[in-house]
Amino acid sequence: MYTLYTRPNCGLCEEAKSALTLLQEDYPIDFREINIEEDEQLHEQYMLMIPVLTKHEKVLLYGNFGYGELLEALIL
Repeated sequence: MYTLYTRPNCGLCEEAKSALTLLQEDYPIDFREINIEEDEQLHEQYMLMIPVLTKHEKVLLYGNFGYGELLEALIL
């Protein structure tokens, strides 16, 4: 399972979440969304990077990414 770290009122976070949801229509991937503002350690770790996509705590993508970058990082 993938984890998408986000925070409220973040345009890039919404774009990343939309891209992941779109990718789910073509590929069987699961992801969970975590609000970094609910955890002080996560906020400190990711506040300058969000959105951040991880798998097994390894950062795969962060910042401005969309469907194409997701496809390369997750599928290929």
